[in-house]
Amino acid sequence: MTGQVRTVDGRVAGRRGQATRQKLLDCLGEMLGSSPYRDVKVIDVARKAGTSPATFYQYFPDVEGAVLEIAEEMAKEGTALTDLVAGRSWAGKAGRQTAEQLVDGFLAFWRKHDAILRVVDLGAAEGDKRFYKIRMKVLNTVAGSLTEAVKDLQKKGRVDADVNPAAMAGSLAMMLASVASHQKGFQGWGVKQAELKPNLAVLVHLGVTGRKPAK
Repeated sequence: MTGQVRTVDGRVAGRRGQATRQKLLDCLGEMLGSSPYRDVKVIDVARKAGTSPATFYQYFPDVEGAVLEIAEEMAKEGTALTDLVAGRSWAGKAGRQTAEQLVDGFLAFWRKHDAILRVVDLGAAEGDKRFYKIRMKVLNTVAGSLTEAVKDLQKKGRVDADVNPAAMAGSLAMMLASVASHQKGFQGWGVKQAELKPNLAVLVHLGVTGRKPAK
């Protein structure tokens, strides 16, 4: 954790305080990977971090407040997903590679942040606007870049004019998110990760260009 960090009562935390705060977040993140979100208690997080509940409350109002901090950091990292689309070619073999790298990067991001993303999805599904905004921030990063990609191809006459770029891009982003959040489920259908990625890339390429990727 770098930069100025404040405690709940507005004081600026020193280097040691920042380290303690980050340790609490790290421990909470680990616990979310093995325990249901609502079963996680402040005393458990504090104990795992080797500190006290009083220290936890110096930095966060409650567990939910700390979870939102983790989610916001995850969303910031997610902005890098735009690099998998922005400025990339969708022509020929390069287009196939773009689709494959987007799929690979998106699935990898979801696996890395699976625990917090499950909490974000739960909160969003229950109507919590804070979690909904975070979820959309991640998806908009990809959807926005894909929208521009479709628009660019339309200008070049390579995609039908009746295709709505935002609708297509949003649908692809939602599809990626749905598949990414159920990666383990595909194993139950006998689908290996190595088989999932290229097939998903075909769908992405078809959505953006209207054509199958070049072999």
